[in-house]
Amino acid sequence: MFEDISSKLETVLKKIKGQGKITERNIEESLREIRRVLFDADVNYKVVNNFLEDVKKRSLGQNVLTSITPGQLIVKIINDELIKLLGSEKIDIKFSNEIPSIIMIVGLQGSGKTTFSGKLARLIKNKGRHPVLAACDIYRPAAIEQLKILGKQIEVPVYAEDENKDALAIAKNAIDYAKKNARDTVIIDTAGRLAIDEEMMNEVQKIKTAVNPSEILFVVDSMTGQDAVNTAKTFHDKLNFDGIVLTKLDGDTRGGAALSIKAVVNVPIKFASLGEKMEALEPFYPDRMAGRILGKGDIVSFVEKAQEEIDVKEAEKLEEKLKKNKFDFNDFLSQLKQIKNMGSLSSLVSMLPGVGNALKGKDIDEKVLTRIEAVILSMTYEERENPKVLNGSRRRRIANGSGNPIQEVNRIIKQFEDMQKMMKNFNKGKMFNMMKKMNIPANFKFN
Repeated sequence: MFEDISSKLETVLKKIKGQGKITERNIEESLREIRRVLFDADVNYKVVNNFLEDVKKRSLGQNVLTSITPGQLIVKIINDELIKLLGSEKIDIKFSNEIPSIIMIVGLQGSGKTTFSGKLARLIKNKGRHPVLAACDIYRPAAIEQLKILGKQIEVPVYAEDENKDALAIAKNAIDYAKKNARDTVIIDTAGRLAIDEEMMNEVQKIKTAVNPSEILFVVDSMTGQDAVNTAKTFHDKLNFDGIVLTKLDGDTRGGAALSIKAVVNVPIKFASLGEKMEALEPFYPDRMAGRILGKGDIVSFVEKAQEEIDVKEAEKLEEKLKKNKFDFNDFLSQLKQIKNMGSLSSLVSMLPGVGNALKGKDIDEKVLTRIEAVILSMTYEERENPKVLNGSRRRRIANGSGNPIQEVNRIIKQFEDMQKMMKNFNKGKMFNMMKKMNIPANFKFN
């Protein structure tokens, strides 16, 4: 996510931090470099100019010029202004006091509206609501079927009328269905086109007028740069939507749409979608996104994802097994599944400070966890529980069964054995000795 712009900005910021003395001249030089980076990322030119002007005004303030660490203060100013550019604070979606709440999803074809509709349904369902998905994209082939598949996957009902070509009637009928079936939220997946046209805008305007949604979310493909911003402005002029959803942020996005759209349209970004999986959806936090763009990572989101996926009871069982030095391949498999549920490796890596830029240009093999999983699943229960029995012939059988070369199987087993040794050493008291040296009490627990 934002690897290119992030690495370029990090280079500029290192130069700024290294300045022993800040003058108007070296501030101008730094801002010129930042301007070039932002233009390369396809950020709107007016947004760039306003952003840099605000940074310059604050950077030339007396408290910065007389500071003993002026470079670091300017970096903080850039971070603050970037957060402001992205929206300053997280804004939640609105639900009406009347039941059901209506949420309209709008945008161009190919932006990821239908997938986002499913993700949003899953997200609000996990927060205690009872959504229904309304299939109102009557033009795109297989759109209705796609929504049905997603609904089945997340166990949310989908209201569809396969032969009906009246999107407005389907939307109204979906609301009636929700009232009769105790569903408190209707998510309407509207039709998109390859480009904005009058027929499309008339249809979504009619649906808006008829159903009076509590929230209209505009879904935009973040890989389309300035085109996305222009499209958003046209939609907003017609619909006055309430929030923006950035999709495909896990792809090769330059960042122009994300950095421009809030300032141009003056509507908050409410969600960021980082992959095809149903769980790959995050509320949009401007400060956290600024941290990712500036290469500082986003540890808070990383921890929140971990908390969502980690089973507390399983964690307690694992803790007991670690104390008894009984960590085996079954436990390893369980941990792998929880990591996979947290999202793609590339999206997780982008949350770790410095790691995303360090891995720039290197391929992150998303299938590595799948290969390890295949190796473990090709073992017998005895082999998983007691890896010491894994001799040469067993390893060859596992290699054939998992579709991996024998060298890969040996490597995975060796990594597992190293992990076991590390955990065993901690349990022998090395961790407690280390904690003692750091003046950490022995009964200390991480929350």
